[in-house]
Amino acid sequence: MRMSRTIALLTCTAALAATTAACSGATKPTAAPGGGPGYKVTPISPPAKGTLDSFTWSLYAEPYTLDYALAYDYPPNTVLANVCEQLFRVTPDMKIEPGLAVKYAQPDPRTLVYTLRSGVKFHDGTTMTADDVVASLKRQMDPATGSPWGSAFKNVDSIEKTGPLEVTLRLGKADVLLHELMAASPGTIESAAYLKKAGKDYGTPKGGVNCTGPFSLDKWDQGSGITLKKHAAYWDPKLAPKSESVKFTFIEDPAARANAFLSGTADGGYMVPSSSLEQLRSSGKGTVLFGPNTAAANLAVLDFHGPLGNLKVRQALSMALDRKNIIKAAAGGVGVPAKAPAARGAWALAPEKSATLYDTLPEPTYDIAAAKKLVQEAGATGRTLTLVTSTLAPEISVVANAVQAAGRQIGLDVKLKPVSPDAYSSIFVDPNARNGLDLVITNGYDNTPDPLEFYQYFRTGDFGNYGNWSNAEYDVTFDRANSEPDPGKRAEKTAELQKIALRELPSIPVYEAPYSVFLGKRITGAPTGIAQLYYPWAATIGAAK
Repeated sequence: MRMSRTIALLTCTAALAATTAACSGATKPTAAPGGGPGYKVTPISPPAKGTLDSFTWSLYAEPYTLDYALAYDYPPNTVLANVCEQLFRVTPDMKIEPGLAVKYAQPDPRTLVYTLRSGVKFHDGTTMTADDVVASLKRQMDPATGSPWGSAFKNVDSIEKTGPLEVTLRLGKADVLLHELMAASPGTIESAAYLKKAGKDYGTPKGGVNCTGPFSLDKWDQGSGITLKKHAAYWDPKLAPKSESVKFTFIEDPAARANAFLSGTADGGYMVPSSSLEQLRSSGKGTVLFGPNTAAANLAVLDFHGPLGNLKVRQALSMALDRKNIIKAAAGGVGVPAKAPAARGAWALAPEKSATLYDTLPEPTYDIAAAKKLVQEAGATGRTLTLVTSTLAPEISVVANAVQAAGRQIGLDVKLKPVSPDAYSSIFVDPNARNGLDLVITNGYDNTPDPLEFYQYFRTGDFGNYGNWSNAEYDVTFDRANSEPDPGKRAEKTAELQKIALRELPSIPVYEAPYSVFLGKRITGAPTGIAQLYYPWAATIGAAK
């Protein structure tokens, strides 16, 4: 889920798209999560018809780092997806396939053995070995690195080279999610020699990176742009780049970003500003495509000692939310009310289970009278709640205003506390930044196609458990799910976690919406979904004609 990446933007509302067939050119539409008026989900844009010298891609913010161990947000991961690779790969159809590892074995529940791909070249021409893998993974665990991904390795006792192209992880207890996250940032591999050489400058404009992806980092002009160039010695011919280079620009203002798409100064970009969706869709300057999503906008409870410590108050606030109007105002009308904290798109690993484990969930109730009664029963009428808001994204203030209005209707005094974008981001990494706050708007999503990843953040003491919610039944159920190797059976255990989360509401579901991408008229071939965070999406983009 990476709720802390919610700092990214609710406008993002991510998407997972495509099918393996789509990667080779198919463009079969699929149903949107829960259905959606006025839009359809398209897994991938039509395949490229030719090559390009270069294309320009718009990011809503400059990456704060290109260090794989610190990349915890959309801008850095959007760039790194094309530069650095993981042991495994999340595909556009939300499967997990071999990447820098050709296979893995699990001789027992607490041992993972990875066989590495031979002949893989780093961008400086050196060859990847087991030593590079050991150094890259151990760096995530080193407190000196300060990686937000460090908790993914909490059950790891040792990481060892057990052959020239073999690495073995020994665990203190079974951990299914650890292996799955080898297809996301925790499984990223960098040259051990380069890490040592770059030192503290690694991942910065000065230090750069040296990975194995289809593009290498050519230039990073801080505050201006990032340029990638084609890696001629890339190991995977299926993903040989169709463009010689990619230029990233950074435009924070949503209106200015939309103008860049309209003027052609940016050929494309993910996470299209929701306020400009209709303008871009009808402009004739390109195409807006939508894909299914693992992200849902939620209200995360930050303080269970105040009024929200009473379940009836949490239930009342949920019942008072006019989700359909929130979607109109915050997401340009493109989305559906969220049935659970983890979106439907997060159930991609066992899609055959989605119909029974997610689709059968009831639609969220909207009942002001019943909500007001619950507040009265809780003795909370007139009590004050503080919801943090920010100019980080227009959607944040839209949702915040809707929550304030809902509270007013049921007898709660919801105070809005505006903070700077940096301060808003700090809420997700610094417990002290949450002092005096009751609620924060998040956009939690899975990095992998397993909904269990999202629900790990409600465990007692977890990094992503911002309100320190604790439920013994939940913790025991999670451990059972995380030790179940069969995806279908694990999905059923995850549904038990979903049931507890909906009953107890440590986070209140609001809405989910598709990922969006804008493609100017001269380019095509991009995957449409959130898989772009770990899939080399730029390699498939080429000329539209």
